[in-house]
Amino acid sequence: MIEVDLAHDFPGFALRVGFAAPSGITALFGPSGSGKSSVALALAGLLRPNRAVIRLGGRVLQDETTFLPPQARRIGVVFQDHRLFPHLTVKQNLDYARRFGTARGGAPLAEVADLLGLSALLDRGTADLSGGERARVAIGRALMSDPAALILDEPFAALDAPRRAEILPYLETLRDRYGLPMLLISHALGEVARLARTLVVLQAGKVAAFGRAEALLSDPSLVQIFGTGEAGALIAAVVGARAADGLTEVTTAGGPVFLAGALPVQGSAIRLRIRAQDVMLAVGQIGGISALNLLTAEVEALAPEGEAGMIVVLRLGEERLLARVTRRSADALGLAPGLRVQAILKTVALAGG
Repeated sequence: MIEVDLAHDFPGFALRVGFAAPSGITALFGPSGSGKSSVALALAGLLRPNRAVIRLGGRVLQDETTFLPPQARRIGVVFQDHRLFPHLTVKQNLDYARRFGTARGGAPLAEVADLLGLSALLDRGTADLSGGERARVAIGRALMSDPAALILDEPFAALDAPRRAEILPYLETLRDRYGLPMLLISHALGEVARLARTLVVLQAGKVAAFGRAEALLSDPSLVQIFGTGEAGALIAAVVGARAADGLTEVTTAGGPVFLAGALPVQGSAIRLRIRAQDVMLAVGQIGGISALNLLTAEVEALAPEGEAGMIVVLRLGEERLLARVTRRSADALGLAPGLRVQAILKTVALAGG
């Protein structure tokens, strides 16, 4: 676990942040200038806050009397620009990190290369790599230093959507295999929803919310921070059988959802990300519609969103879904707490297991 309680004053900006991140991926999310990277630098020992108590697995990295330098913290850091050595090969970049590890030496090079799909690239120069390959080498180098925790500071911000999607499965494998506390600094909500189990939301240098990703992403009070186009919810699902037409049925608390494309094996637990703007609502029976994914839900609450909008909180068993509608539509449908509705899903994204 990473435990953080820090305060630092910059010219015109005060940082006051406290949270405890368990093993697995914790996302630090917030708009530009909210203090995300400053927290990462403080954890890594690259910024010395005015006041801080930082512990990693119970080991004190900083308090009133202690300040461990970066090389003594056992925190691997992956920066946005990756910072690879251009005069060294991929293998030499990975090997270089080993000298900063503990006596145990970290994970074997062959294991790291296999985990991150780097085995065929070991003799290549880093200048010849794609952006996605460079990101994987940077992650591997951090892992080779035998870290007790990893910090990923917007490592995919410079990548286009296909390259970013290519890397995320490697991070999921890394998360599941090693169980390290990992802090993902990001302002990409889709990335956060897919990878993180815990979420720290920063706004203006302070923690606006902290908790389970599923709970915070479906909190209507945070829609403005997340952005109306990206706000939504995560719901649990179980993979069912694949039909002859290529669609796979997955089970949710509100009914079946049908997805195309590759999915984990039947019986696997997954999470689905459903953005509020991709949910339409209907009252009563629906007929003659092309949409396959309709979930039965109950209105839990309504919250105003801007001048003409409403965020509708829907209850699916023990889970929540958000829908974004106009006030006029909410009035026309008679939306009120307790009303049973059909949620029509325009788009559903797999958000990992």
